[in-house]
Amino acid sequence: MKALIVEDKAYIRKGLINLLETVDTNVEIIGECASVSEAVVVSKACRPELIFLDINLVDGTGFDFLDQTEHLGFKTIFITAYEEFALKALKAGAVDYLLKPVDVEELELALKKIKNLPIAEQKQQIHTAKKVWYQDDATLVLSLSDSFQVINLHELLYCESDKGYTTFYLANDKKYVASKPLKEYEKTLERSNFTRPHQSYMVNLKFIDKYDKSGIIYLKNGRKVPVSSRKKEAFIATFLKYNGH
Repeated sequence: MKALIVEDKAYIRKGLINLLETVDTNVEIIGECASVSEAVVVSKACRPELIFLDINLVDGTGFDFLDQTEHLGFKTIFITAYEEFALKALKAGAVDYLLKPVDVEELELALKKIKNLPIAEQKQQIHTAKKVWYQDDATLVLSLSDSFQVINLHELLYCESDKGYTTFYLANDKKYVASKPLKEYEKTLERSNFTRPHQSYMVNLKFIDKYDKSGIIYLKNGRKVPVSSRKKEAFIATFLKYNGH
């Protein structure tokens, strides 16, 4: 089988190649990619039969890559760190995956299973996993002082962190204060088009009205959020990319 490795950490790619050389001589590695954009180009050009696919990549997720290559006929074995969120999605679809660092016995088992699995059946498994992934991305459960609050991330304007607490500001003018720092929510929010322009803030990109080059974000409800000088370059790149530039 011609195989492509899509993983943003070089040492993981190298380790996987070494393991493959010892367990299955019928798998030929035809390329390595570290990003969604690179993997899309390579897979369209080289037409691999098998892809070892990391869930979290530098410019998106494994599901983003699969969305852009849906017309190609390859099988997929996911690679993931031990992340509850990712594992929940993969297990829901009964999709084959390998935990980092990759174990040789798990690799052998995954290869045996994948060879006998029809592509159409796996696409259905991945569809189920993707559904769980995106549904979970749309909500966040906050542990408040007296309750658990479910919020819709599509209605969340921004978050503000202060002394270990995080305040969530919604489009309907409601706000909730959770007793956890912003970094606890950062990964989940990033998957739903939030960006962190300042150590104390995360902002929903879809609610940005304009960015003033002096370092101020204006939201569609008139609120203002600062952009730190250290994060300005990364924010502008993310902001322009989100808006198609």
